[in-house]
Amino acid sequence: MAADRRSSWLKGVLDLLVLSCLTDGESYGYEISKALATAGLGDIKGGTLYPVLNRLEEAGLVVGEFRAAERGPGRRYYRLTDEGRRGLATESGNWLEFHTTVRNMLRTEGAS
Repeated sequence: MAADRRSSWLKGVLDLLVLSCLTDGESYGYEISKALATAGLGDIKGGTLYPVLNRLEEAGLVVGEFRAAERGPGRRYYRLTDEGRRGLATESGNWLEFHTTVRNMLRTEGAS
């Protein structure tokens, strides 16, 4: 049950986290997945990550570019657009405000 709850929480914030992975420059799906795992969010499968990247691209928040590789398959690299940077800043603020509200509510309930 706890894993299901955590999955629901992650689903609500995954778009924002993927955008945050692109703040320092372009990246591709596997690198993004590794960054999320390293941050402690667990293994994000391609079946979850790539629809998020596609949705962000369709919304104009990221741009994807396919590049052929010398060895092995090519990769699609993603980078933030200006709109994506603005959206990340706005939504980060909204998320932090929400997080603060939840944290304060939990502290209030725990103190009762």
